Amino acid sequence: MQIREMTESDWPQVWPFFQEIVRAGETYAYPLDLTSEQARELWTKPAPGRTVVLEDDGIVLGSAAMGPNRPGRGSHVGTASFMVSPQARGRGVGRRLGEHVVQWHRDSGYRAIQFNAVVETNTAAVVLWRSLGFEIIGTVPEAFDSRAHGLVGLHVMHLPLEPFSAG
Repeated sequence: MQIREMTESDWPQVWPFFQEIVRAGETYAYPLDLTSEQARELWTKPAPGRTVVLEDDGIVLGSAAMGPNRPGRGSHVGTASFMVSPQARGRGVGRRLGEHVVQWHRDSGYRAIQFNAVVETNTAAVVLWRSLGFEIIGTVPEAFDSRAHGLVGLHVMHLPLEPFSAG
């Protein structure tokens, strides 16, 4: 398995699992009727961001999009989004992408990573992010309309990357 920059030619492999995950209605608040082009625009991050894929023998198993959480004076805190093909779950794809994203943010000089909207019922993701050092710093009640669970909370998760100093 290798992680590399996503190219235009990867999108035809990413789009089917992107669409399946969004339509499942459990983890992303994207519109259900996105076209492939609209989805690609949402997912592909221009510099200073980055979008990567994890592939195995030419098959894309997952993707991560990362970059600054906010522009300007908030750009020292990063964020990221992840999608793993349902057929690849349980193979360590999410962990490998998560570790890559944390290291990329460190190497790029970010002070922290903030996930703005981790669905509280997405327990696999919550466990993974906690194992990588993220903490839940708050939960917005009933902020996500889960297809299976109804209104559930969205966790804000945070990982400091270096000590904060006053001044």
